[in-house]
Amino acid sequence: MGDPVALPARDEAFGQHGTSLIDRYGVWLSSRAIRRGLPVSNRLRLLDLGCGYQATLLRGLLPRLAEGVGVDVAVCAEARQLVGLTFLEGTIEGHLPALPTGHFDAVTLISVLEHLAEPLSTLQHCHRVLAPRGVLLVNVPTWWGKGLLEFSAFRLGTSPAVEMDDHKMYYDKRDLWPLLVRAGFRPRDIRLRYHKLGLNLFALVRRGG
Repeated sequence: MGDPVALPARDEAFGQHGTSLIDRYGVWLSSRAIRRGLPVSNRLRLLDLGCGYQATLLRGLLPRLAEGVGVDVAVCAEARQLVGLTFLEGTIEGHLPALPTGHFDAVTLISVLEHLAEPLSTLQHCHRVLAPRGVLLVNVPTWWGKGLLEFSAFRLGTSPAVEMDDHKMYYDKRDLWPLLVRAGFRPRDIRLRYHKLGLNLFALVRRGG
């Protein structure tokens, strides 16, 4: 057997070239789930991994944040100028290991984990950077939704084909739950549910402490 093929690094952020109506609706549905899952506080320290070019989530939650940090390969100038938000441009794998331990009240991985070649390492670092009783919020596409999502992207053109081509994994509960446990989260602190008509799986995970 030959050496493993190196996967190309992602070089554009979600929304960098605009978004479709379907994608904007999906973002809105995820935002509702995130707001319900976040700790009740107006002084949150939030880390948004794969925040997207427009940093929509961080900008919408800004009044509730003591600190907002976004990581993505590119972020628009308008977002980077907002007081209270900090952006690290580059890969999640490159920036996450350097972030402080036990610092954030919440970490979000929204439609991101499926793009990562080493999801376990990322989840382990999410566990590390969370403060005790902090929450990790994860949204991933399901195996059931794979066909519909690809049909939308490749046949109808209603979602970016480049996003689907960058998927490295799809998830059901039996796929995501073991990863979260191996990353250090306790089974008692993991809540998984299907949403978006079963096209996605949403996880609310609390760090023990």
